[in-house]
Amino acid sequence: MTTEMPLKLKIVIPDYGHTQALKEGKVPIEGVTPEFLKVEPIIAAYRRMIRDVEFDACELAATTYIVARAYGAPFKALPIFLMRRFHHSGIVCREDAGIKVPKDLEGKKVGVRAYTVTTGVWTRGVLASEYGLDLSKVTWVVDDEEHVKGLQLPANVVHVAEGESLVSMMGSGKIQAGFTSNAGIGRQGPPKAGWTGVTPPPPEIYHDLLENTDSLEAAWFKRTGIYPMHGLLVVKDSLLAAHPGLAKSLFKAFTEAKDEYCTRLRSDEEMNSREDKIYKGFMKFVGDDPLPYGIKANRSSIEALIDYAFDQKLIPRRMTVDELFVDPEA
Repeated sequence: MTTEMPLKLKIVIPDYGHTQALKEGKVPIEGVTPEFLKVEPIIAAYRRMIRDVEFDACELAATTYIVARAYGAPFKALPIFLMRRFHHSGIVCREDAGIKVPKDLEGKKVGVRAYTVTTGVWTRGVLASEYGLDLSKVTWVVDDEEHVKGLQLPANVVHVAEGESLVSMMGSGKIQAGFTSNAGIGRQGPPKAGWTGVTPPPPEIYHDLLENTDSLEAAWFKRTGIYPMHGLLVVKDSLLAAHPGLAKSLFKAFTEAKDEYCTRLRSDEEMNSREDKIYKGFMKFVGDDPLPYGIKANRSSIEALIDYAFDQKLIPRRMTVDELFVDPEA
């Protein structure tokens, strides 16, 4: 991108290993002077971007973005996928609920922080497509508001009662299963504090819905080619229109920083963060690049998430990849 003066952009992305070189200025963005803003937790940035379009570029959860774009959000995604996870793991069930297989969730209540949480959308999609779960026969219990105002949720999505929480309802048996923050990492990394829906349970009370999830996820990827994305980068429509080379500049810089990180992952260099261990584990079956960017490399994964969002009644129609993404490689 060529301009007389560098374009100043306010950008919000978390501190990832694959964006470190970018945020430290070791990898420049052609034609851009970035101001990297820190917003914690990152979910607060999601809400501020969706509701107030506060930043020039921002990470958003993938499903959150698709829903926002379907409802007219004035920003568009680049195929820069800042987080990847798998979703056969992450649901725990009460031992006394009689839940042995995914179909047993029908007629039950399942807790999740919000219905549009990307983890929930991917997991529900897997359970429906792979295990025949009828999602309409499950009551999904949520305890947070959705980012996109005006979104009408399906009738089988209910909010926790006043004075209750997912934690208390899971503990008392008012809900029989719930999503955890382990969702999407199998057993390849240690659990982190804080859960997507319910608190870390005593093993004698709760059990995982699916076992041997690492093997299930590897086999699913090999068969389908679907590699679930979570975070992606969005940029204001007005900036993309006014600066036609901006998408290419951002894509080139993010790719260069990511490639440097992946080179270190493949080396003998000691890299022991939780994030490093997760991606090293994924490399065993997804290949040498556990963070593929671009539409061509991700089309089947993007289309799967669009299908899941539509099937789960989060968007009014199936959107196309071109509607949702700028292709900086075109």
